[in-house]
Amino acid sequence: METVAPFTEVLEEIKQTGGEIYKLCFQCGKCDVVCPWNKVRPFSIRKIIREAAFGLTEIESEDIWRCTTCGTCPQYCPRGVQQIELGRSLRRIASNYDVFPAAVRSARAVRGSLTTEGNPLNEERAKRADWAKGTSVKPFAEGTEILFFGCCYGSYDPRMKKVARATAEILSKAGVDFGILGTKESCCGESVRKTGAEDVYKGLAKENIKAFIDAGVKKIAVSSPHCLHAFKNEYPELMVRFEVVHMAQLLFDLIKEGRLEIKKEYGKRVTYHDPCYLGRHNGVFEEPREILKAVPGLELVEMASARKDSLCCGGGGGRVWMDTPKGERFSDLRLQQADAVGAAVLATACPYCITMFEDSRLSLGYEEKIAIKDITEIIAEVI
Repeated sequence: METVAPFTEVLEEIKQTGGEIYKLCFQCGKCDVVCPWNKVRPFSIRKIIREAAFGLTEIESEDIWRCTTCGTCPQYCPRGVQQIELGRSLRRIASNYDVFPAAVRSARAVRGSLTTEGNPLNEERAKRADWAKGTSVKPFAEGTEILFFGCCYGSYDPRMKKVARATAEILSKAGVDFGILGTKESCCGESVRKTGAEDVYKGLAKENIKAFIDAGVKKIAVSSPHCLHAFKNEYPELMVRFEVVHMAQLLFDLIKEGRLEIKKEYGKRVTYHDPCYLGRHNGVFEEPREILKAVPGLELVEMASARKDSLCCGGGGGRVWMDTPKGERFSDLRLQQADAVGAAVLATACPYCITMFEDSRLSLGYEEKIAIKDITEIIAEVI
């Protein structure tokens, strides 16, 4: 057995990138017990924390890139170790040295697209508002009540454009005064920040903050929990605050106020998946369920893992851009949980979750068995 002295240079670098919280860890192992990775393969976040404590982190390892930042381990940690912040600091170190394992290089590649076009999908900024063509959606102007920030996926991804249009239809029918910024907005930057690209994140955040202030934005409604988290919890680090609501919260209020009339029955068994960044990270659990309960004929059933114990889809922490081998995808397990309760529809409220679930639906051969829906798509069908 070899005794190794702590690498003080590495420890200082971890400290400078915000990861000094590792000192609180006393190696109880609760983080490993609840980590979703251990449902599909061996993985130890506890080991990564211990290595960090001695400056022995292997930045060449793929393990520091596995964390989906789902937030499960911090909620069970008895010492308040901020595993997500530590992981982000380690990824920043790897990024600074340009060390990226093969499975992670696709996540590095999105940084160029984010910097030049403001989105991770390598699409033209000039086309950001094209999803709204043929609708009554108007450009945001000063005095407009709500900015609808539809997310990069809602703006460019063919599947998620359907969600953006369904959302706009609902808001219009409810008489909500809203508009979009289109080409003036950029990616919120939350996920690329979790990959260690702090400078890219800050550049995107500053662009958005300037666009919001210049347009006179006071209230923002978002479809993505990742946008919610960025605007609500991370942008205030840059000394700004906006009123931010997720679309599930806004729809709940519109239904409660009688501004949306549900005219049709749905007649299907539905199960709801709590997105990590809507549920665990931001405490929104009941509003989506209450929306679904308000639909006549809709039978709502719960899966084995729900609310604060919801199983991550696997797309957070930038993993939506990384390669995950078949057999190691949390989304496969989630589809199987939905199937186990006899659900015809797996509903959720996050573009990453829908993206991951649609991939699993195809790979598992569930195309005819389970439909993947955003809750706004269900409401758009019945109003």
